[in-house]
Amino acid sequence: MKKNSFIVLFLALILLSACAASPTDAQPTPTEFDVSALQTAAVETIVAVYTQTAEAQPKPVLPSETSTPVPLVPTETVTPTPALSPTAQLCDNSAYVSDISVVDGMQMAAGQAFVKTWKIKNTGTCLWTKGYQMIVAYGEKMGGIPTAVPAEVLPGAEIEISINLVAPAKPGNYGGYWRLINDNGVPFGEIFTVLIVVQ
Repeated sequence: MKKNSFIVLFLALILLSACAASPTDAQPTPTEFDVSALQTAAVETIVAVYTQTAEAQPKPVLPSETSTPVPLVPTETVTPTPALSPTAQLCDNSAYVSDISVVDGMQMAAGQAFVKTWKIKNTGTCLWTKGYQMIVAYGEKMGGIPTAVPAEVLPGAEIEISINLVAPAKPGNYGGYWRLINDNGVPFGEIFTVLIVVQ
């Protein structure tokens, strides 16, 4: 609406200047038209209109010093998962100590019966009962069968476990791999080997 007023005012000034500039018999000598004054008035009017328009626009609301800022990143607390200690012990665990009989690589005759005995340590934190057994994990069974632990074994204690075996009938290298299971049938600990050469 203010722009329309400006246009009407501007046109009126032009008409007045045109009338003043046209010669008539009734008027004395025409006065000189001041173009620069007209331009100055027009510019001042335009500036006034735009200034009033800018002042009428809503101003952005800046946060006050006491307002609470909105965080851009969530402030979630992450709790790290505790890592297992390298020294953490398992309930059931075992370690090879030594071969008592039939060391690995021993030569056997075809079909020869023998007894393999290992010394094993209970490196876990649970008591081994007579429900614990030595079983074939994989490889050649050599006639061996699951064999119960001969006595209870406290954590940190050692025991000898023996298995009755028979060498295969054909010459060659043979390997059987045994391991302990607990009274629930869950295997644990190290693998114990029977490695023989049949001639």
